[in-house]
Amino acid sequence: MRRQLPLLLATLALAFIACEKKSQPPPSPAPTEGGAAAKAPEAPPSTSDTILIGGVGSLTGNEATFGISARSGIEMAIQEANAAGGVKGKKLAVRVYDSQGKPEEAAQAVTRLIAQDKVAVIIGEAASSVSLAMAEKAQPAKVPMISYSSTAPEVTQKGDYIFRVCFIDPFQGLVMAKFAKENLKVSKVAILTDNKSAYSLGLADVFSAKFKEMGGEITGTESYSKGDTDFRAQLTAMKRSKPDAVFVPGYYTDVGIIARQARELGMKVPLLGGDGWDSDKLFELGGSAVEGSYFSNHYAADNPDPVLKVFIEKYQKAYGSVPDTVAALAYDATLVAVDAMKRAPDLSGPALRDAIAATKDFPGVAGKITLNAQRDAEKQAVVLKVEGGKTKFVTTVTP
Repeated sequence: MRRQLPLLLATLALAFIACEKKSQPPPSPAPTEGGAAAKAPEAPPSTSDTILIGGVGSLTGNEATFGISARSGIEMAIQEANAAGGVKGKKLAVRVYDSQGKPEEAAQAVTRLIAQDKVAVIIGEAASSVSLAMAEKAQPAKVPMISYSSTAPEVTQKGDYIFRVCFIDPFQGLVMAKFAKENLKVSKVAILTDNKSAYSLGLADVFSAKFKEMGGEITGTESYSKGDTDFRAQLTAMKRSKPDAVFVPGYYTDVGIIARQARELGMKVPLLGGDGWDSDKLFELGGSAVEGSYFSNHYAADNPDPVLKVFIEKYQKAYGSVPDTVAALAYDATLVAVDAMKRAPDLSGPALRDAIAATKDFPGVAGKITLNAQRDAEKQAVVLKVEGGKTKFVTTVTP
């Protein structure tokens, strides 16, 4: 027994070591290229001569067209600002991280932009749910953040360092409710919402309340979750209620499929929506099924405004396509930040915050921008009709 004891002890020791190794967590996977967790690019070569602006957008994922358009708009604005002499004798540079359309990725990106990259201001995001997560990081760090197209009221309510250059859902919901009742003369509308989207739920609530205030009837409300591909059960239930139109305040990725399935089920009534529809992908996904539909937006490419026309021509030359709404709004958001930097006594967070908050009648390509006490933009909206595989300007609605 004594002779066997050393061998037994050695065996137990090896077993204990093996168990310890198994209990260790696996190494973190390598970061993906382009994601918020990806290795940050090297800092500008001379930070003493460079002002770094941060950007966050969905460069990959379901809403990638939003992030790619925003990045183009931001880059174009910075190039123009540098050509005009930069800010306070310094050149501007931008670093854009990919949110992948996920709040947690966007929050990590903002943390990196603040702690590692030391950006002066952050531009982003498109989706309200994502911007809410970003604001929770930017506000306590006292780094100003300007969203280009997040319309949920809760975004700027996160704090006094959070701004936006777009209108908000209560106004957008009013625009579409009024358009449905007064322009289209419909009296009954069904609603289909994304129950995981702050944007979709907020817009649906406002539309429903305003439409009923005007004497309209909501025949029913159905919901889906982002990523769903079969909407037939909800559409069938809505069809039974015999609405005159269907309000779908979602993103183009879902709307195109919803439109196809609605037409397959014999639903011929017009579909209505918000600015989340605005993407060339809508026509690819929806095809002829989205023809005759209407949605509210921040600007119309066929608007004859001369300032907008110049912007569109420069954008087409640089990127080979007509800028969508997100590109225009990201361009405006960046130039609002640049304008504030020029007016601010220094580039500290509080000084920039005060300068941004004082923005009034800024000549944006998507309309003049005045920021109110809630740090929201007071500006007009347009209603577009899908016709002939593209959007057509219908009307303008002012606050």
